[in-house]
Amino acid sequence: MKLKKRTTLRLFPALVLITGVAIGIMSGIFFALINDLPQIRSLEGFRPSSVTRIYSSDKVLLAELFMQKRDPVSFQDIPRYLIQAVIATEDRNFYHHSGIDLKGIFRAVVKDALAGEFIEGASTLTQQLTKTLFLNPQKTLTRKLKEAILSVQLERRYTKNEILTMYLNQVYFGSGAYGVESAARLYFGKPVKNLTLSECALIAGMPKAPSRYSPLVDKDLSLKRRNIVLRQMLATGIITASQYDTASRDPFPEPDGRHPAIKAPYFIEFVKKQLETTIGASLLYKGGLTVYTTLSYSLQMVAETALSNGLNALQQRMNHRTISCPDPQGALLALNVDTGEMLAMSGGKNFFKTPFNRAVSARRQPGSAFKPIIFAHAVERGFTQSTMLLDAPVVFKGGKNGSDWQPENFSHTYQGEIPLRTALALSENIPAVRLIEKLGITSVIKFAHSLGIQSTLSPNLSLALGTSEVSLLELTAAYSVFPNRGKWIQPFAVTEVVDHHGRIIWQIKPESHIAMSRGGAAVMVNMLEAVIREGTGKKAGFIHRPVAGKTGTTNRYRDALFIGFSPAVAAGVWVGNDDHSTLGKGETGASAALPIWIEFMQKTLEPGVCHYFDIPDDTVKISINSRTGQRSFDHSTNSADALFIKGSEPGC
Repeated sequence: MKLKKRTTLRLFPALVLITGVAIGIMSGIFFALINDLPQIRSLEGFRPSSVTRIYSSDKVLLAELFMQKRDPVSFQDIPRYLIQAVIATEDRNFYHHSGIDLKGIFRAVVKDALAGEFIEGASTLTQQLTKTLFLNPQKTLTRKLKEAILSVQLERRYTKNEILTMYLNQVYFGSGAYGVESAARLYFGKPVKNLTLSECALIAGMPKAPSRYSPLVDKDLSLKRRNIVLRQMLATGIITASQYDTASRDPFPEPDGRHPAIKAPYFIEFVKKQLETTIGASLLYKGGLTVYTTLSYSLQMVAETALSNGLNALQQRMNHRTISCPDPQGALLALNVDTGEMLAMSGGKNFFKTPFNRAVSARRQPGSAFKPIIFAHAVERGFTQSTMLLDAPVVFKGGKNGSDWQPENFSHTYQGEIPLRTALALSENIPAVRLIEKLGITSVIKFAHSLGIQSTLSPNLSLALGTSEVSLLELTAAYSVFPNRGKWIQPFAVTEVVDHHGRIIWQIKPESHIAMSRGGAAVMVNMLEAVIREGTGKKAGFIHRPVAGKTGTTNRYRDALFIGFSPAVAAGVWVGNDDHSTLGKGETGASAALPIWIEFMQKTLEPGVCHYFDIPDDTVKISINSRTGQRSFDHSTNSADALFIKGSEPGC
């Protein structure tokens, strides 16, 4: 007995030392883990990234932008059945443990030890939230220890309902949906507060394996998992046998028409690029913003239909002419004349096949659609609709590359002297080239810039024939100056951006300036009306409302355009092949682009409402002979009503 006592006394210091070392090591590990842990208090200011929504001017949801599709909701908005289903499935002791479930851990440790690997977890909802918010998903002992410590801290700082709310707003529910609100909208097309019992069970069953159980991935497997959740709810007394029978037979609704797709995708991409520059990509995709745009979705649908119809008809004609591999493309852009708002934008046949936006990014030769810019400058310089221009063969010395240049009319015929009005209406090339020579190329380029043309314009006479490439957006905005009393307004797509608190964080302030006189603009409108009444745009003559515009066709029928306007809306249409090959003989602006413009513009005109173009007090409208430019008194076939600045009209 004494020997045992003496032995114990001799070993006591060693035991104390070993115990101290063990405690020290464990304390060191504990404090190292504590020191390496993120701060729980950072959750006080935490706000999960959420969905940014983009709306049209007529309140249609066009697109949702997100890094992770997430719509945080309050605890009160989450259905009781969904809360009960999640607890029954993921953590039945949720309201009774302090962040970790010791019994569950022991059970999992035994199974994992027997298997020699991690096959079963014992994570509580709190631990799952901790892992989602703070830790990486690797299955290591260190990570599990950190997870347990953080979970206890989380439970001490927040109530059970607060933890549950954070969890349900954070967890992944498959197919890009984070949080129960996003999942409800994605899978059922409704807010989470309106979910039924069976819908709650389906969503509650997904966190276990969201990539497998998403009904958009495997509907049958998703329904099987839902029924497992329902059985667990039945076993725990949450629902009755009758409720189980009814809910377990509910089919998953068909997805057609429920899941919001991107509408007006070319426009949305344009808006995204602008906002990434102005407010930043992080805020745009994570900030849960509301973006209000100028797009009229009703007009957008008309634009897309008109462009599709026109391109399909063109493709049929190209097939008939046996043009190899016909695949014509096109673009349509519409602007509010008074404000510069983009009302409709279609940058091609199919965004998902060819996302390149031909309405704003493509630079193509405008052909004769550039002529109104030159004629408008002439009007500003004192030329009138009766000013005579010579339409006869001409050779210009020292043209491009130092060689002589001899332009030709499209018709290869010449009419001698003709009025300015007629030269534009019939789109004759020679008078336009003579006119730019008189005005001076540099002066014309400067005027074009005042109309918003930003593309580089080559300083040569062929500019009169539209040989310098411009965008459809630039050209349409330039035409808008004419019906807008000479004022240029920068086109824009977004009116304002609102944060999740309803505060405006960005608002448009479009640039504008006076580009030409009000009287000169009115004269140009009248001249472009003549294009439709008397010239190359006659196909639109049956629209018995005030409209005006100009055709454009480039060499070898590579590009076809029509740019025109009513008093309220300006619209530009371009048609061509992306590889700059020919559309086929005869495919002019009048035949390939104008029909698209007509179909669209007819729908923009309000039934029973007729707006008129501006006629300023300092102008006068008189009848002239469209062949001689002189005043007409007999109202003959060649008579036309033409607008003049007072004092510049032809005499008796």
